Amino acid sequence: MRLGLLGTGNVARALAHGWSAAGHDVLLGSRRPKERTDLGLPVGSLNETAAHAEVLVNATPGNVSVGLLHSIGAPALAGIPLIDVGVGLSDDFTELSHPNSSLGEQIQEAFPLTPVVKTLCTMDSTVMIAPDGLDGPSTVFLSGNDAEAKRTTSRLLTDLGWPLSSQLDMGDITTARGQEHFALLFMGIASGLGAHTFNINVVTRRSA
Repeated sequence: MRLGLLGTGNVARALAHGWSAAGHDVLLGSRRPKERTDLGLPVGSLNETAAHAEVLVNATPGNVSVGLLHSIGAPALAGIPLIDVGVGLSDDFTELSHPNSSLGEQIQEAFPLTPVVKTLCTMDSTVMIAPDGLDGPSTVFLSGNDAEAKRTTSRLLTDLGWPLSSQLDMGDITTARGQEHFALLFMGIASGLGAHTFNINVVTRRSA
């Protein structure tokens, strides 16, 4: 598939490398593409990236994502599944930018013709593309209103190494709040462990 990843930070680059290794055609989108030619990955403008994509990925800081998407424009985004992995956090990582909502919900509200799927925002970029590097299975979550967009996202997660048994569909886009609000617990766990390379696993009751 042709994948457009908005952003050029650690998350965008990690996902681009992961999906490129799986055979997808990736393009990173930047507001200043001429300054980002040292990444070892193809980089275009935001509009070029949107035009390239069969699926878009928002990997920009959550407190600027909606404005950045507006700069591309709703017509250019209409009908394109958008995988949102962003979380809005304060500069000191102690407060959420969307304490009573979620970035995923705000993107979906602002762009009703763009099916949004929230995923991969509960872990570090190293785990996103190498879940088998952890000491045991763990869980990745999906939230979104559009069933086909979630199926596409699920296939792309599988390409990163997430088997279907590790994927948990939580429901519509309002459930993205739980994913994003986990960021504060993530920071606490990381502080306790002294490391960011970990994930959580949903463990259910043993069958009788």
